[in-house]
Amino acid sequence: MSKNAKAKRGAASSAAKEVAKEVLNDENGFRGSGVLTSNKTARDIKIEQFALSAYGRSIIKECSIELNVGNRYGLLGRNGSGKSTFLKSLAARDVPIPEHVDIFLLENEAPATDMTPLEYVLSEANKEVERLEQQIAELTEVDPECDALGMLYSRLDDLDPAFFEVKAGKILHGIGFTKAMLAKATKDMSGGWRMRVALARALFVKPHLLLLDEPTNHLDLEACVWLERYLATYDRILVVVSHSQDFLNGVCSNIMHLTPKQVFQLYGGNYDTFVQTKEELETNQMKRFEKEQADIAHIKKFISSCGTYANLVRQGKSKQKIIDKMEERGLTEEVVKEQVFLFTFPECEKLPPPVLAFTDVSFAYSGEMKDCLYRKLNLGIHSDSRIALVGPNGAGKSTLLKLMTGELVPTEGDINRHSHLRFGFFNQHIGDILDPEDVPLEFMMRLFGEGKREEQKWRGALGKFGISGLIQTTQIKKLSDGQKRRLMFCYLAQKTPNMLLLDEPTNHLDIETIDALALAIQQFPGGVVLVSHDFRLIEQVAEEIWLCDKKTVKPFPGDISAYKKSLISVMESEDRL
Repeated sequence: MSKNAKAKRGAASSAAKEVAKEVLNDENGFRGSGVLTSNKTARDIKIEQFALSAYGRSIIKECSIELNVGNRYGLLGRNGSGKSTFLKSLAARDVPIPEHVDIFLLENEAPATDMTPLEYVLSEANKEVERLEQQIAELTEVDPECDALGMLYSRLDDLDPAFFEVKAGKILHGIGFTKAMLAKATKDMSGGWRMRVALARALFVKPHLLLLDEPTNHLDLEACVWLERYLATYDRILVVVSHSQDFLNGVCSNIMHLTPKQVFQLYGGNYDTFVQTKEELETNQMKRFEKEQADIAHIKKFISSCGTYANLVRQGKSKQKIIDKMEERGLTEEVVKEQVFLFTFPECEKLPPPVLAFTDVSFAYSGEMKDCLYRKLNLGIHSDSRIALVGPNGAGKSTLLKLMTGELVPTEGDINRHSHLRFGFFNQHIGDILDPEDVPLEFMMRLFGEGKREEQKWRGALGKFGISGLIQTTQIKKLSDGQKRRLMFCYLAQKTPNMLLLDEPTNHLDIETIDALALAIQQFPGGVVLVSHDFRLIEQVAEEIWLCDKKTVKPFPGDISAYKKSLISVMESEDRL
């Protein structure tokens, strides 16, 4: 860096309350603007007049953003409202965030290399130490009294190389890595596991501004509990998008709600507090609105009755001034409730037992009994079963679902299915049937329709799943992940299943859609087998908890709340929390 550049940087660092405005056009298609009004050397971030657009569409209108150290913000908003784009905008410094504030957005998985997860995390930690040392040296040279230096020195002290390996190992173990997996190269891992490696890197480095977009998507229930407890004490700035009410309750100190009016509204407290406060505010607002409207109607009625008598006309004009003053001060707006999203799975034939039966089933991917993932399973699933599969990663929950459908064949034993049994199988690969260049309406008509004469029928079918208006003719590649998931639920419903097998169906869904899914499952007359890391969804729909572990599947003696308590108890006994 040249001396001239260093001097400029130092001047910017020492300026107090300097106002800086920036408007950038990101190559990814989003465009942000804002004015930094906090001190450029402060630890907190305050941006006024923040606005954001993407693909030529306004996402966030001018509003204030304030992110304070020690706060953990849960970012809420409907699918497609722009939450992920907002995080990308912050990470790209699309607005003037001070240079001393390091940012990490969990977006991409760790690269596929010959390094093990531990080696990758340690290498990234060493890079971070070098970056901090270089930044400290540059700032010291131009402004030894710079306030930001204290924060940088504190960050460097936290990254003590003497404890690197122990700390990294604890984090990796916490999010589900076994000793065997820690020995594997990242190139031999799935994308989901490499995403966990990237998460471990973020938690280890502990950036000043940590941005997490659905961090639990690739985790099982045990890892979700560990991450919840870990983030609950994050002492810098955390902004997290999550669909899990349970997770938001355990982690967040504040809620940022991206409203339908495209502005942020900040609430103190966790998710439950947000719901209660929002309801109370809206109730009070409606009372004020109704009183004002009643007062105005009463005054207008009096004015209209005044006729032409001079004294009454004067009274009428006086009353009109009251209305004028009320309007000048600003009338209370009517509360417009967000549209409740509801959908249903179709009615189906109720089948007599046995519907699905495992008899002495063993399974090994290698075909060798010594490698069995499951051994001698005897299970029965009925047409009205409501089962949640839980257990550690690698226990074979997804494998069990594939055995049910026949996608996998037992190494030993028999699986008997009713001749009229039709599965609706929702898993992480169901979206592979989507063509990114296609549009939802043409996709459904091509698979199930009969040409243009069926267009209105499929517009109605898509609308029931929240795919309405212009979204129906928008290229799938431009839809949010949540909108793509709704499209796949619509696709699944058209297959008229009588048993739903749902493998992590809540990934990328907003809270309202998850509530709609829970209600749809409750009303579905067929059977349901669910794998999910969302404790609340399981609580809402499961009547039985089956624990998959140690090559067996057995009923868990309690509900999902009891299972979570058992996980916490084990972690505490193993000193993992």
